[in-house]
Amino acid sequence: MTKPHPQIDRATSTEKPHNRNVSSSFSCYSPKLSLLILAICVTLFVIFQIRFLHISQSPSSSYPSPASWPFIYQQWQKLKNNCTQDLDPITEKLRISVTFLPLKDLRYSDKALVGHTWFMSSLYDSHQEGEVQYQQFPSKSSQNRLLCIKGRDNHDGSWNYYALAWPKALPYNATLMKGLTFVSYNHYSYENIWHGLSAMVPFVAWHQKNNCELPTRWILYHWGELRLGMGPWLQTLMHATFDGEPVIERFDGIKDEDGDDPVCFEKAVVMRHNEGGMSRERRMEVYHLMRCKARMYCNVSLDNKDDNHKAVGMTLLMRTGPRSFKNESAIIGIFEKECAKIDGCRITVAYSNNLTFCEQVKLMSMTDILVSPHGAQLTNMFLMDRNSSVMEFFPKGWLKLAGVGQYVFHWIASWSGMRHQGAWQDPNGENCTYSEDDRRCMSIYKNGRIGYNETYFSEWARNVLNEVKTMKLEKSQSNGSASSSNGCMC
Repeated sequence: MTKPHPQIDRATSTEKPHNRNVSSSFSCYSPKLSLLILAICVTLFVIFQIRFLHISQSPSSSYPSPASWPFIYQQWQKLKNNCTQDLDPITEKLRISVTFLPLKDLRYSDKALVGHTWFMSSLYDSHQEGEVQYQQFPSKSSQNRLLCIKGRDNHDGSWNYYALAWPKALPYNATLMKGLTFVSYNHYSYENIWHGLSAMVPFVAWHQKNNCELPTRWILYHWGELRLGMGPWLQTLMHATFDGEPVIERFDGIKDEDGDDPVCFEKAVVMRHNEGGMSRERRMEVYHLMRCKARMYCNVSLDNKDDNHKAVGMTLLMRTGPRSFKNESAIIGIFEKECAKIDGCRITVAYSNNLTFCEQVKLMSMTDILVSPHGAQLTNMFLMDRNSSVMEFFPKGWLKLAGVGQYVFHWIASWSGMRHQGAWQDPNGENCTYSEDDRRCMSIYKNGRIGYNETYFSEWARNVLNEVKTMKLEKSQSNGSASSSNGCMC
């Protein structure tokens, strides 16, 4: 905001000068006068310096007192007061001009995840090639303004608001929160370990790229609605990754219970695109860091395999309820039979819902081949060593109707450096009253259970086991290769 320069009145003389011939030894153009003025100035300067040194060396005072220079001090105070009076109206106008907009912009509800998204839709992201897309406040793009938030609604994100404000002109009644604040937008759920992890990965990437800076607090949003926690698996992983329990902001200390008083943040980083924009190499670095941090947190050796590095660990990670195997004993028997044919192969059967976070970390650290139905429990695959294998199973109808959702564990396998060895879909299952191509059938197929094909499973398991065995033999002969991470070394 530009303020017009103050008008300064200047006295202007309209009287014409008289032409007079003045004879004087001290005329305006006399060299003698110039020398006299110069001598006076030098003398005053010397006297001032002597006075200053005398006061500065005095034991009772290290600096000149303003009272000893009344004229200079009065002029300084007058100048300072004038400047303050000029700035106050500008600050007031900036404070009043802060405009709050809905966190969830309903104009973009039909394309909530496209472009700017409907979350903080008026702002652009910063993005370097291969890195995460994010917003940071204050920054050059925000013109050094801070992020401010108003509203605590957990049912309708359009009733929560955001704005940008200058540090010296925050909104009235605003609370300034010190430190670094991570603001997360998740279109799905922080309870589901796959969707929750996807929302956290970009923060870990930013952390790596910015000298391992740690957040003071987290603010979680789903559709612009405030969320007050993460699932326990995700909470523990973030604890391990950032070396401390994540503080989820609830705004309990804010005076206004209705949430009308705004909160501004000394420094804030906002993520709303999950892993979008990241290169595969950067994702692998991030997953490597989380894997390493999780193992350290759980006191699991970074090289937790048996002393016999030729051993092959196969884990059947089972589900209960939807997308579980109809005949678990038959499935276990097929894989046990094939595992027994491989020297050093051992098989483990586990249920993820019966395991603590650290028990899952330890189990995955001992797994070379993960056998499991499609489901969130497959997210644990990134905790295996790189180049481990995954075998995935679907109920009837999924490969035709699930859309891109059927590929999420292909993606995480690629991003974390694993080998997705394919997926099998049960051709048999509950019938749908509509045509099989009708998307309404997905509500039936989604929670279906999975049968088995002994011939197919036996051959599939045999091929994967032989491939992994060969790879481990080659690795043991080459003494393996060390993994690297970009910053925040574990």
